[in-house]
Amino acid sequence: MTHRAHRDQAPDTGVTYVFAVCRGTRATRTADVTGLVGMPGGAAVRLLPSGPLTAVVQTVPAADFTDEVWQSRLSDPREIERYARAHHEVVSAAAAHGPAVPLPLATLYHDDDRARRALDDEAHRFHRVLKRIAHHAEWGVKVYEPATAPEVAEPVTVGGGGLEAPAAGAGLAYLNRRRGVQERREQRRERALSVAESVDAELREVAAASRRLRTHGAVPGGDGRVHVLNATYLVAEHRSEELGVLVRGLGERTGAMIELTGPWVPYSFVGEV
Repeated sequence: MTHRAHRDQAPDTGVTYVFAVCRGTRATRTADVTGLVGMPGGAAVRLLPSGPLTAVVQTVPAADFTDEVWQSRLSDPREIERYARAHHEVVSAAAAHGPAVPLPLATLYHDDDRARRALDDEAHRFHRVLKRIAHHAEWGVKVYEPATAPEVAEPVTVGGGGLEAPAAGAGLAYLNRRRGVQERREQRRERALSVAESVDAELREVAAASRRLRTHGAVPGGDGRVHVLNATYLVAEHRSEELGVLVRGLGERTGAMIELTGPWVPYSFVGEV
């Protein structure tokens, strides 16, 4: 459902940027979105009703969202973060008034009529997703393998400052020590992965849905932690406190470092809309 501005559109043409789709309830229809900034250079953020659904939209310059401009923007981390934050701010504001389906960054239509037509064509899918995420939030959980002190094999000692041949068997002893270090490292890794699986299994009992995400390996900063679980969970609002208690208990019981973040708008559970 993501679209770009067409190349043949005049530079000063305005296109309709869609942030999120909500139910057309009274709370949504009367929501005040005028204070939201939205996309840089865009007009005021506004509501676009279409039957039983309402989209949160903004008119933005077509020239700012051509394929060429957007590809250039994607290569600048600070610039793309600025747009992502602006998008998320509007989505979060919409979700404060009820369930909201966040659309991908830079979802654009030629005009309001095209946007309404898309809402009508996909109405059944939006209603299904809105029902799934109503009164739920997304929570992120990361589990880390504990940091350990680096194991250093003992050096072979030479006497008198001269260059002497190592004692018989010193090379074999060194190789055995190295193998021992590797085996202990693998055992720690296996234990950490086992803990991660058990943590995920228990959290899935609380969640309505879950997703496993890509892990990032060693944590930047050189503190020795290794990422072994990166998952996100869709949890009913009335179970959020239970989730927090469970995460703390799992950390105490397993000795693992567990990081809980949220609640977030359920981006990970809206599917392809």
